[in-house]
Amino acid sequence: MKTRKHRSCHNQYLLKIVLFFAILLLGNGTVFGQKKERDSSKFVFYPDEILIRTNLSTQTDSQILEDKNGGNLDLETNNNYKVFLSADYKFIGFSYGFYPQFIGGNKDEDVKGKSKLSEYNFRFFLGKWLQTVDYSRIKGYYIANTQDFLPDWKPDIAPYIQFPDLKITKYGMSTSYIFNPNFSLKSITSFTEWQKESAGSFIPTLIYDYKKISLETDILKTHQNEYDVSVGIGYFYNFIIHKKFYVAPNLTTALGVKFLNSTTDELGIQKKEKHDYFLTTLTGGLKLGYNSDRILFGVNFNFNSSFYNETKNQVVSNGGSFGLLYFGYRFDAPKFISKPVNKIGYKLRL
Repeated sequence: MKTRKHRSCHNQYLLKIVLFFAILLLGNGTVFGQKKERDSSKFVFYPDEILIRTNLSTQTDSQILEDKNGGNLDLETNNNYKVFLSADYKFIGFSYGFYPQFIGGNKDEDVKGKSKLSEYNFRFFLGKWLQTVDYSRIKGYYIANTQDFLPDWKPDIAPYIQFPDLKITKYGMSTSYIFNPNFSLKSITSFTEWQKESAGSFIPTLIYDYKKISLETDILKTHQNEYDVSVGIGYFYNFIIHKKFYVAPNLTTALGVKFLNSTTDELGIQKKEKHDYFLTTLTGGLKLGYNSDRILFGVNFNFNSSFYNETKNQVVSNGGSFGLLYFGYRFDAPKFISKPVNKIGYKLRL
């Protein structure tokens, strides 16, 4: 049986391997990028148009602690939908997400409590490279499996166990490289390009996140910091059908490490812990849609799963499957936007 010190050394060694692999893989990607040039005849470009989109998602944020000996804990936010408003122009994109109150999706706050979300995403396409920067803040969770903790509990009479002050703040970044010059990731993400012919590409990704979890009650105060570093390899394909329709499956698996430290103060008794874990992530989905010069729309089916073994018998996971509807419109960029963006693009040679 390994001691904590041995496990720590093992994971530190694993981290070095992960980082070395990332640098080597992404470094080689630069070499490949210098050897091949994109064939412009295979793409439709929208160099002077801004795309705005509205996205409606059924994704629910959850944190699950699975115990092989029983007593699972399923924490979820009280929302049926997420709304994302997006804008993309040339190589820059931005999205803002929130839980909507105006479409009748979250009317049971007296039973499950109130949840709030603010989510921001920035994306930068730099040649064959894609850099993303994310920030999200979620507040308000309830225990979806309250019945397991209160045997006499009846959902029609009593509310779920709630944690209205449980907050999760996340800062995340990812760096990806697109190997195939004849595949346009923009054509299925930012839609600032359109692919004329079917093609796919391997896309390795380096992912680095920081997450802060905090909960404060009259008797308990806990703060947890998580630092994740992962290397993923994914494959994306875009089937073009009758020039304006597409079907695009994708799958990415990632391995990495999680460094965790926490401070808990219960009735004046303080406890501090530090751990590191092996982290596994799997994401994927299927996108279907229509594209024209001005209007585009479609539907996405997605899943994501991230988990690590907290102990021999306990697994912490989050994620799930969800659908997304989107509608977008392109219009000519005003000069106060096009001028500075064009200057930046010229200096970066994009």
